[in-house]
Amino acid sequence: MLYERTLGQWLEHWAETTPDKEYIVYSDRNLRFTWSQFNRRVDDMAKGLISIGVGRGTHVGIWAANVPDWLTLLYACAKIGAVYVTVNTNYKQAELEYLCENSDMHTLCIVNGEKDSDFVQMTYTMLPELKTCERGHLKSKRFPHMRNVVYVGQEKHRGMYNTAEILLLGNNVEDEQLDTLKSQVTCHDVVNMQYTSGTTGFPKGVMLTHYNIANNGYLTGEHMKFTADDKLCVCVPLFHCFGVVLATMNCLTHGCTEVMVERFNPLVVLASIHKERCTALYGVPTMFIAELHHPMFDMFDMSSLRTGIMAGSLCPVELMKQVEEKMYMKVTSVYGLTETSPGMTASRIDDPFDVRCNTVGHDFEHTEVRVIDPETGEECPVGVQGEMCNRGYNNMKGYYKNPQATAEVIDKNGFLHSGDLGIKDEDGNYRITGRIKDMIIRGGENIYPREIEEFLYKLEGVKDVQVAGIPSKKYGEEVGAFIILKEGVDLHESDVRDFCTGKISRYKIPKYVFFIDEFPMTGSGKIQKFKLKDVGLQLCKEQGIEII
Repeated sequence: MLYERTLGQWLEHWAETTPDKEYIVYSDRNLRFTWSQFNRRVDDMAKGLISIGVGRGTHVGIWAANVPDWLTLLYACAKIGAVYVTVNTNYKQAELEYLCENSDMHTLCIVNGEKDSDFVQMTYTMLPELKTCERGHLKSKRFPHMRNVVYVGQEKHRGMYNTAEILLLGNNVEDEQLDTLKSQVTCHDVVNMQYTSGTTGFPKGVMLTHYNIANNGYLTGEHMKFTADDKLCVCVPLFHCFGVVLATMNCLTHGCTEVMVERFNPLVVLASIHKERCTALYGVPTMFIAELHHPMFDMFDMSSLRTGIMAGSLCPVELMKQVEEKMYMKVTSVYGLTETSPGMTASRIDDPFDVRCNTVGHDFEHTEVRVIDPETGEECPVGVQGEMCNRGYNNMKGYYKNPQATAEVIDKNGFLHSGDLGIKDEDGNYRITGRIKDMIIRGGENIYPREIEEFLYKLEGVKDVQVAGIPSKKYGEEVGAFIILKEGVDLHESDVRDFCTGKISRYKIPKYVFFIDEFPMTGSGKIQKFKLKDVGLQLCKEQGIEII
């Protein structure tokens, strides 16, 4: 079944049903909120936002890692009927300004920064008027909708509110004012706007409703047999669908505990699972690799784990086997994209090992997934590759202020086109074979990187591998393999080619083999395959390799 509750109604349901049960836990600092405590803080935050002009349909941005008030602000916006706009923590100046302008942002909530980025300074660069204006009275020519900047924390910065002040201002707002706004919210209102990772072209604002994300999270949990007794360790970023939907909405709709990790650190993840006896864990493949290979892995007890999701990019079969054996969890995978809220197919916890390892399962309930021939628009027969397409409750409302881009991705029959290639098998399960854009065409031969990656992953000493096309004067493209080696391993390019010889077609054997330390990534942990071509060209130049 599909629920018509809003996010606020779900939160209030558990605050009344299990008020004293823990909902949000930060194990590393022993910060704990029960459902009722958290719901109270959300109401106080909502009233604070109302006091600075946030109302129904207002766009509120969050630019932060998984800090404790990230979720408070999400639910506060949800109760008011405001739209929570997630900002990638890896964004640089131009990307931040593009998003704030494109989204018509009214209030931007920020933290100090991440890695080498100072968010406070970048915000002042974008909005120099903050230095001289009174809080709440910002007037910017370039950002006419922007009225407030809120610093999420205790420090004070000129022209910005901080969290404590927002909560204090909320005291002046009557409960009736919040109740009135709450009563106007419907499950089909947009609640979350996420900008696509921008792996191609300019990012677009994907408009997602309460109905989209709450139900996608609910069904995701059902696929893993979640109950209120589960404790999910959340180390994936909340600004991405994986964190805010598959993790947060799953916990919200099942009444279970969310054990948060502020920013991914394999040691904090292992310690949180050990201390809180977590039953489930999510991550992209690179996260699981970091956990399994951590030198202190054996010090922690993982036996409480029972399930989880590995997603975000194509998952190597060998890695899934290791996770099942060493972390005691039945790994499931969810396939989809931000535009499908995000899940369109998923493997189920009861699926055989082979299905969970080698496929992305079958359609989500209440959705239609089709493999469509990109040339003819017809549905492909079983076993024939085509484009993965989706129709159902989980399709986005559209791209913000971009009806043309929306029409390009959702066809006249209501099917959303993913840009991913897949095959449906005779059991109704799907295999993702690559991106339409990722496909390498060498001398007229179509080569799918996924196939070669799976093969190279079996080579002893390989920790992670990505395959991408390198331009070739002779063939158009050649296969390039980008390999991260396990610690202490020494391999030569010839070892990789020898491993392939006689086992895969000659045209699929990598002409270029690069040993690198890390892949170019988006903030949500997806590998930016399109950048690997440039990495390969640069390495060829540095190593004096001629491109032919």
